[in-house]
Amino acid sequence: MRRKRAAARLGTALVAVTPAVVLALAGLSPRWESRAPVWRVPAVDGPLLQTFALTSRAPAVDGMSLVAAWVGRTASLAPRETAPFSMVGVTWTDPRAVVDGAVEVRTRSGGRWTSWQALEADEPDAARAPGDRGASDPLWVGPSDAVQARVVGAAGERALPGGLRVDLINPEARVVEPAAFAEPPDGDREEKTPAIPVRPVPSMQTRAGWRADEAIVKGKPVYTGPVQVFFVHHTAGTNRYTCGQSASIVRGIEAYQVKSRGWDDIGYNFLVDKCGTVFEGRKGGVHRSVKGAHTLGFNDDASAVAVLGDYRTATLTPAARWSVAQLAAYKLGAAGNTPAGKVTLVSGGGPKFSAGKRVTLYRISGHRDAGATECPGNALYAQLPAIRALAGAAPAGLRFERLGGASAYAGQYYTKGAVQALWDLTTPSRMINRFDVFVDGKYTGAVANGYRLSRLSLPAGEHTIAVRALHLSGRTATISARLVADPVPPSFAVLPQVALTAGTVGGTAPIRLTWEAKDPSGLRAVSVTGPSTADLTAAARDMPGTATVSRANSWTVLVADHAGNLRSAEVTRTPDVLTETMAKRSGTWRTLVDRNHLDRSAFLATGASASLSWTFTGRSAGLIVGRTPESGRIKVFLDGAFQGYADLRSPTTKYRQIVWTRQFPSTGEHTVKIQVEGTAQRPGVIVDGLAYLH
Repeated sequence: MRRKRAAARLGTALVAVTPAVVLALAGLSPRWESRAPVWRVPAVDGPLLQTFALTSRAPAVDGMSLVAAWVGRTASLAPRETAPFSMVGVTWTDPRAVVDGAVEVRTRSGGRWTSWQALEADEPDAARAPGDRGASDPLWVGPSDAVQARVVGAAGERALPGGLRVDLINPEARVVEPAAFAEPPDGDREEKTPAIPVRPVPSMQTRAGWRADEAIVKGKPVYTGPVQVFFVHHTAGTNRYTCGQSASIVRGIEAYQVKSRGWDDIGYNFLVDKCGTVFEGRKGGVHRSVKGAHTLGFNDDASAVAVLGDYRTATLTPAARWSVAQLAAYKLGAAGNTPAGKVTLVSGGGPKFSAGKRVTLYRISGHRDAGATECPGNALYAQLPAIRALAGAAPAGLRFERLGGASAYAGQYYTKGAVQALWDLTTPSRMINRFDVFVDGKYTGAVANGYRLSRLSLPAGEHTIAVRALHLSGRTATISARLVADPVPPSFAVLPQVALTAGTVGGTAPIRLTWEAKDPSGLRAVSVTGPSTADLTAAARDMPGTATVSRANSWTVLVADHAGNLRSAEVTRTPDVLTETMAKRSGTWRTLVDRNHLDRSAFLATGASASLSWTFTGRSAGLIVGRTPESGRIKVFLDGAFQGYADLRSPTTKYRQIVWTRQFPSTGEHTVKIQVEGTAQRPGVIVDGLAYLH
């Protein structure tokens, strides 16, 4: 906590002749085992606290004592060596008294003295109790073995408070087995209900983790009502610490506030270092409203964080800013209070607001808003609007990344019923409480803030699924999607069929595969495997292909609906050929020998009424002929019934051509007969045989 100065420092000439005091301590810095801080610090000889009285005297200038003006306005302690220490402060007897003037120390480390460093010492900042002492802010100086101190009051101001002393803190004066870096285990007990994850506690170093000295804590925690305001402080002192020293600094603050100031425990509810590491402060449970000693007049129904360091001019790091915002949202949101809002409170009494005074504060306020102080420094105070925005934001960028087990079509999704909803958002997980999942407006469960997946089982029909993200602040964002659950595969209205079609016969015969499939949700795709293979669109109902002659050929038609359901059907057919020589003949037919014909020969007829007929058992048939520019026409009969004419004329000569086909609903015996028409000017026809499928 940094307080506003009441008076300027004395001039350089006067300071130069002020007697000095030294206190000394030596210490060791902590050793880090991993990035997740687990401190294992070797024992250091020497006490936790050393105190040395400052002697009050009048300064001398050119050998003359300025008794009239300065008696009781200076105090100092000569340089001296002491046991190890890492933190230094100046305290005095009356906690209501303040120092008007300059409080300065310098320390020795590794045989070298530092320059003089100022300690902030202004208005009181916590509730007063018997045994409490007034104090400056503590200063972290790192492992040191000597100190010099001086206090010089401002000219014409009140006398220095009595009982001035230098307090030296050695945070490493004992060894306690540390706990691992962990989240407090108990969580937000107030929200524990079945199927709802406990409200997540910010990841932090517990008191055991930073090795709080529980032996010096006095009394039991005091609890107040739900948190109405969250105060932001800084600890002042140096920013030149390493994050490996943060736990030691926190231990030093605890020791200073308890042993030097006389408080029951460390005053802050939380502390944050410049790397964003959060430390549990005052004992009592981070999920509960523990009354701290941080903001005089406003410690009830409040919580507070102190950022390690001096933020009068230094800007808060992004990591620390997020941690402060997370803590504020966690504590305020648990009570249903909007972190970006304001609240009117009644002061319990302090330097800035008298007891009973109604004061309107931001829910996230700086220490200076409630007390006569510079805390938390101008630079950090200027960042409070940004912290309020982070803490009080609604979840941003919430979106579905994928709906596993479902496919999108025409503005909605289709699924068999099992859906894996995967979502994401731009707001960091640390700022999220949980995700609630709904189906058709009914709550179905919740997902912890670090997860983005929910598995759902939907009954058949149309549904709406929704995911609601809950920010620690209490604000929400919701996304939804429409789905059709269709667990039934498509059906075949007409099973796959194969028929001979126009084309050339050789080792294979031309065929066309047909089918008819349907689905209430619509088909998504069709694929065919077999002698002819293809991936087709949902609208496909047939496909050309070929089949090997005198061999069984199988095709599988697979249809898929938009939900991913599949249905398949198979058909098997064998093409065979009855040559012209296998036909019953009437009239005159002449054999043509040519390697381009089937079996290197074909029949030629020119006389009207010459005929050929074949009898077969199968499901499809096709006439195989030769075609030339001079070819004529033939009459076709099926099972004795006239079917029409087949014109064999072609602009170019073609061999082994199917020119007339028929398909039958089932396998049966049939007879196909052809008769030469004797077409004028082109009476000749060439016949190779009859192809059929069975």
